[in-house]
Amino acid sequence: MHTLTATLIAAGFLAAAPLSADMIRVSNHVGNMIADMEAEETMMNEQGDLETLRFEPWQMLGEMFQRDDVVYLMRHGPTDWSNLDVKNVAPEDCENQRVMSEAGKQDMQNLGRILADNGILPGAIVVSEWCRNQQTLENLMAGFEAAEPGITDGIPVETSEDLNLLLSLQGAPDVSDLRERISNWSGSGGKGPLLLISHFTNVEELTQFTVYEGEVLVLDPKRDNRVLGYFRLSSAKPDIGHFQN
Repeated sequence: MHTLTATLIAAGFLAAAPLSADMIRVSNHVGNMIADMEAEETMMNEQGDLETLRFEPWQMLGEMFQRDDVVYLMRHGPTDWSNLDVKNVAPEDCENQRVMSEAGKQDMQNLGRILADNGILPGAIVVSEWCRNQQTLENLMAGFEAAEPGITDGIPVETSEDLNLLLSLQGAPDVSDLRERISNWSGSGGKGPLLLISHFTNVEELTQFTVYEGEVLVLDPKRDNRVLGYFRLSSAKPDIGHFQN
């Protein structure tokens, strides 16, 4: 057992089953999580740096990654902003909506690999009907499988209009159903948290947090859906659609 992991267990941050790969404390509040050493050569980002998962706050490490009764509320992965949604496009019309970039697909595979290498898998997944969300799921699952073939077997996956983009054709009218899903989650019998893959507007409306593409907020249904923290790839950056004018 790593000295770091043993220290965290003694401090009450982690459950008995330790995270499998190394973690680095960047500051008093921020930490980085890396994939298994065997994956390093394939885990380089576009800048040529080793891809890591950035999470905050460090003090909530155990609650964020060692509980299956929390909810991971995620915005879809990085997209190609040169091809915007056609007005009133249907959720399944991939030819006429903004979809994931090739780099974004690789990012989501990297995210899945890092999580799986650290023993972090969802116990259930619910995803928006939109193409970019379905692509996010597909690539996350590929990342999980890269860590261990067959590891995703038995994870229930549901596509739901409850998570569809707000104020769009066939979109969710509000976040009441999304909020109810989160509030009603009580765990999966030790199999992992609930992962919800939705959109910027939905996440902001529900939590008042603005999130990057591919960013995940960790919510606690036992504390009135309080945001415990976040995690995202260290290479994640603001998108031009919601963060730049």
